[in-house]
Amino acid sequence: MRSFSGRGVSDLHRLLKEEPQFLRGAFVADKIVGKGAAALMILGGIGALRTDVISTPALELLRQSGIEVEFGIETPAITNRTGDGICPVEALCRDCTTARECMPLIDSFLERMAAAKK
Repeated sequence: MRSFSGRGVSDLHRLLKEEPQFLRGAFVADKIVGKGAAALMILGGIGALRTDVISTPALELLRQSGIEVEFGIETPAITNRTGDGICPVEALCRDCTTARECMPLIDSFLERMAAAKK
């Protein structure tokens, strides 16, 4: 068992890129899951998910992939940190129909965020 505290999808993305075997078959517990996080979990091959809050697009993507999901609240979309709009990764992945389609969008987003910090 490991726990992570990175913002947004950063921990899942890093695991998928650097330790993909760690996610394979894993049971994941997360507070909030949007479509981008769901896509990374699917690509990582998780076995099941438990979350407090999940967006409808994330739930649909996970169910299409056959991943068992337990959740507390389903919401139309995940909001951003300031609460005045949709989470940027959720918005990026909105029109994607598969987890694989989400990946390059998430890669680009995280690269831009890292460059902005420099």
